[in-house]
Formats: sequence, C-alpha cells, structure tokens
Amino acid sequence: MTEISVKKGQEYELEIESLAYGGKGISRVKDFVIFVKNAIPGQKVRALVYRKRKGYAEARPLEIIEESEHLVEAPCSHFLTCGGCKVQQLSYDEQIAQKKQQIENIFQRQAGIKDFQIDAVIPSEKIFNYRNKMEFTFSNNRWVLPGEPEGVSRDFALGMHIPKRWDKILNIDECHLMPEIGTRILNKTQKLAKELKLKPYDQKTHNGYLRYLQMRFGHFTDQILVNLVTSYENPELLKPLVDGLIEEFPQISTVVNNINSRKADVAFGEYELHLHGKPFLEEKLGNLTFEISANSFFQTNSIMAEKLYQTALDGAKLTGKEIVFDLYCGTGSISLFLAQKAKEVHGFEVIVSSVEDATRNAVRNGVGNAFFHVANLDNFFKFGVGKKYPKPDVIVVDPPRAGMHKYMTNYLPRFEAKKIIYISCNPTTQARDTEVLHQNGYKLQNLTMVDMFPHTPHVETVGIFEKK
Repeated sequence: MTEISVKKGQEYELEIESLAYGGKGISRVKDFVIFVKNAIPGQKVRALVYRKRKGYAEARPLEIIEESEHLVEAPCSHFLTCGGCKVQQLSYDEQIAQKKQQIENIFQRQAGIKDFQIDAVIPSEKIFNYRNKMEFTFSNNRWVLPGEPEGVSRDFALGMHIPKRWDKILNIDECHLMPEIGTRILNKTQKLAKELKLKPYDQKTHNGYLRYLQMRFGHFTDQILVNLVTSYENPELLKPLVDGLIEEFPQISTVVNNINSRKADVAFGEYELHLHGKPFLEEKLGNLTFEISANSFFQTNSIMAEKLYQTALDGAKLTGKEIVFDLYCGTGSISLFLAQKAKEVHGFEVIVSSVEDATRNAVRNGVGNAFFHVANLDNFFKFGVGKKYPKPDVIVVDPPRAGMHKYMTNYLPRFEAKKIIYISCNPTTQARDTEVLHQNGYKLQNLTMVDMFPHTPHVETVGIFEKK
C-alpha cells in the first residue's frame, strides 16, 4: 500500500505500536505513519483519518477493537477533553518506557548519535497530586460538553483552554495533578465569583474583570499562594472574594492580585497588589528554603526537583574551586544547590522578579558565593558584556521549552568551560543543541531522564557535556 492509499475521511483498522513525543499513538499502514489521538500502545482501533500531510496522517479512534494490556482506569473525568493529561489511561510503568524510547529516538534522529541510549531513568515518586503550581482561566465562553441540554448557560467558566482553541474554556471541577486542597479552592473561587457577579474576561471584546486563578503549593511547607489576575485594579471589588477564600481556607498564606490590562493571554501582570499574608510562598529543597513570588519560575514538582538538582550536582563533580555560570537561573534554586560545593556561582535570568527572589533566597540561606544578574540571554554576551565576569569552569543551562536562542547555543563553547550541564524540559530542542555542541568540541557523556510530569508528554533530562 502506498502513501496515496491513505486518504482523509477514510476509516482504517490500526494497531498502536508506541507513543509519539506529545502523546499521540503511532500506527502504520505499510510504512506510512498515522498518529492517533487518545490511543495507547497495544490497542487495536478503528480510526478515522481527519488530516493528511506529506509523510503522515492524523486520526481519531471510533472504536476499540482490542484493548491494551497497559490500560488502567483514569481517575479524572476531564482528561480526554482537557488535554493536560494525555495518557492517564496508560499504566505508569509503560509511560516511563515510552518516554525513554521517545528520547532515545529523538537523539538518534536529531542529534545524529547512532544507537543512543539513556544512562539512567528516575521515575516520579508521586504520580498524582504532585504539581506545586496550577493556573486556571476565567471565561464567559464555556465549552459545552456533548450531552448537555440545548440552551444551557455558557457565560461562565473557570478551567483550562480546550486544545487548539484560544476562545473556549473547559470548566474544571477537579484536577488530580495538584494537591486536593487546590480543587476545593478552585470550586470555592468559582462559587464566590458567581455569587458576587464578578464578570469573567472576554478574549474577543476585552471586557470583563477576572482573568486567571493561579495557585502555588509548598509541598514541604504546606503554604499556599493564591494569585488572582484581573484586567484592572479594583481592590474593593475583589475583597469579598478574597475574604471568602481566607475564611474557608485559613491555610492560604498569601493572596496577591496581578493586574494584566494588556490583550496578551498571559497570567503575568504589569504590576502586583499584595492582599493577604506574606508577599511570597516558601518552599524547601534539601536544606535550602526558597521564597517564590507569583510570577517567578520554580520547578513544578518539588519532590522531583530535589532529585533533578542532585543529578546536576553529581554530574558537575564540584571540588570547591570552580566558577559556575547558571544560565536561565529562575529563582536561583539550582544556583544555590551548586553554590554549596562551588567557589562561586553567577546566575543569569531575564525576569527581574526572579532575580530579586534569587538574591533574597541567597541571603536567607546564608549563601554568600552566589550572585544574580538580570540578563536577556538571547544577546546578553553578544557585545562583550560577559568580560566583566570571571571565566566559568562549569556552565549549567536550564532554558525554557523553546530551548536556547541560536546565538546562545553557538556562544556557549566560547566560554571554554570544562563541563556544560544541560537541563531540559524539551528533548527535541536539547537534541538540536547537542548537535551544535558536538560540532564545537563538547561530547555528551551522560543523559539522565527525570520524570517530573506523570500522565503528560513532558519530561526533564540532564545532559553532562565535557570538553574534548
């Protein structure tokens, strides 16, 4: 059968071989690849092809002909619609096996490393209730589920974006990825907002008040930060909602209000009002305590963050004599871990509040050999700015999902550091950058997979590069 024989609108019986990076099942008609949404390895399905592209097609299952031995019962009623958890119905052991295989295939294909294998795999200790940060969107355009009566109210929702729909929000009444108290705060917020007749923001007209509910949880401290993002400042309008939350949940240690008057669909305000408790949340990792503000980056799985940072520290093999650069340092969590074994650590980060948090965290923990700098790493070192800093022996990079800017990747070898510790939440961009580092005198000696995000396609990896 040739590629032409697979047609849009046709049905096929497909055996799901494995998972693609992103969570779709992989099947083949002859050698032609078909990606099947909401399908898991081991299933045989009757599926409808809804999209055809050069070299592959996409399909959705209509019927499960044979069930997979890896099937488990998914506890969340939202997961097939929400899109946050792609594989909650797949056993966790098989999730780990599939992620390992995906990463190895990506590095073989994109980094050009023949027969590449991961050196170590660290599964998540908890597979539910592990996230320490969740973000939900208010909307006046609720996604109506199949089976709901005609004419049902759709003018209020607090939940998650429907995949590939910027304008529709699925109302969420329970999320198994965050602590159980998060679900109760979510439902109480929705109840209070409706009772108080607070209008959700309209993405089309840009009218309305409530935009986002963001929550942070201190796994090791039991503290809770609630960030209510609104389109304009009106503390009196928000006060009854805040008072109602605090009365119901005295465990809430911090409430802030971020004001985002821009059209951009982000839960990051132009400025912040402090409404209750401390202006930050505290979290512990190892023997360090971190102060985390609403807009600062911090790893979303506290338990596994410890293991991730320990893996980086073990790979660095610091003796106390090294100068370390931590690029994309966030609130300084990795920097402070490394500073315990290094001579000096310099962290670089573009978000000002994160640098402020990092500096405060260094002072709080009595770490005097860690220094933090505001820097847009897309071009920071381009004009010789880096000359005022000492030459690094070890560089740690932990870039966002899009990976490092091309300039930064090409500039890294010019530091001539002995080691580069590359922490990544996206193996495709890490593999791309690995090829560049290999071409510039660095060899990938070890890659460890750390599963921070069970039931989702996401995974963290720690690569140890050494100068040839």
